[in-house]
Amino acid sequence: MIKKICSFILFAFLSVNSVIGQVEDLPEEFTYEEFLAHVKKFHPLVKQANLILSESEAKLLKARGAFDPKIQADFSKKDYHGYDYYSLFNGTFKIPTWYGIEIKAAFDNNEGVYLNPQNGTPSGGLTSLGVTVPVGQGLWINERMAELKKGKLYVELGSYEQTLAALEVIYEASVAYMDWKQNYEKVALYKAFLENAEIRLDWTKRSINLGGLASIDSVETGINVKTRKLELAQAELKLVKSRLELSNYIWTEDNIPLELDERMIPQLELTGQLVDILGVNPLEQEQVLEDHPKINALNTKIRIQEIDRKLKANSLLPKLELSYNYLSEPDYFTDYEFEDYKIGATFSFPIFLRKERASLRLAKIKLQDAEYGLQFQQESLQNKIRAQYQELDSYQGQVVLNEDLVASYQQMLDAEVRLFEMGESSIFYVNTRENKLVKAKISNIELINTYLVSVLKLYKTLGRL
Repeated sequence: MIKKICSFILFAFLSVNSVIGQVEDLPEEFTYEEFLAHVKKFHPLVKQANLILSESEAKLLKARGAFDPKIQADFSKKDYHGYDYYSLFNGTFKIPTWYGIEIKAAFDNNEGVYLNPQNGTPSGGLTSLGVTVPVGQGLWINERMAELKKGKLYVELGSYEQTLAALEVIYEASVAYMDWKQNYEKVALYKAFLENAEIRLDWTKRSINLGGLASIDSVETGINVKTRKLELAQAELKLVKSRLELSNYIWTEDNIPLELDERMIPQLELTGQLVDILGVNPLEQEQVLEDHPKINALNTKIRIQEIDRKLKANSLLPKLELSYNYLSEPDYFTDYEFEDYKIGATFSFPIFLRKERASLRLAKIKLQDAEYGLQFQQESLQNKIRAQYQELDSYQGQVVLNEDLVASYQQMLDAEVRLFEMGESSIFYVNTRENKLVKAKISNIELINTYLVSVLKLYKTLGRL
């Protein structure tokens, strides 16, 4: 009778692995790739990351607006005590160009008893066509040119920042998925061992009634059952929390949050697939950082600072603007009379240039600071990537060692059960062996999760969206 009981217990021990393995056959599997695609497409923070690029494009459009042609009209009239003092009308059409040159067409029609003679025009009005050229400050670079150049760079920068923001969301969502997977596996493990402990307790009680075992053995197996129930309750609580945490990353196209169904289970086999899903090569030790979004973003910021520096350096030049306007009545505009014109010159230059020199110095400091930051980030990022590859290799080796350890504990448990069958062991030693096996399997689940999170960290650090 004792041999039958022990044989049943041995069968229960051996069935633990098969019970856990059968979980993979459940139809409600929510694979990691499905989850990842859902996050990339619908998560609000990913959509928010897309707004970074839209904002940059808006800045570029605003900068281009500085080169838009402009129509302007001014009218002023004074009539007092029956006297038509003056009536002034001026209409202009301006076209700003790249090198600070401005083309201007105008029409003036002024009349009145007390009109200022310099504002006098023929009865049909006076047209003009001219150009204004900055000879000193503002010719090779000016505020409009600088803003447009920076606007184009802001679009590039927005693209890199969008990638980095999306990577952060994907990483956090993936870590939540791995945590859910880990807690699910722990619950499945504790359920299997609890079922095994309850079967053992039932048969122990029957064996005691038949006189095959001592009464104290029921206490020993009862403690084991209570321990398994407590472990299962704690694991189920963590599973519920991790499922709710994962639900934070599941949304519909209409920005409606969803809650993960309890019947859904994670993809249990990810150890050999995650590197392929994320495009990470564990054998690649050296990384070229030329296309890394973080490095590209810093390079773009340096180029923006360089434009600011050139603009501040240009402010050291004197301001000198020359203008020429050809004048003609509207009816005779095609008959070029170059002796009818209006010219002008504007000159200004600060004597000490203290404000301009200080602005240039600050621009140089900001540029140098950005360059130092780039050098540090390049070295830091390269070392971080190397360290994470080493970490990945280490965890791969640890997983293999721990799996061997689990197999060894399983052998020890099987041997203890056989000794128990021959009457050379006790329930206490069987439970002790089983506890060590449980701890080893839990450790294996946690170690695999650590390895998967390490792959995610490497993916995030590599910056490959």
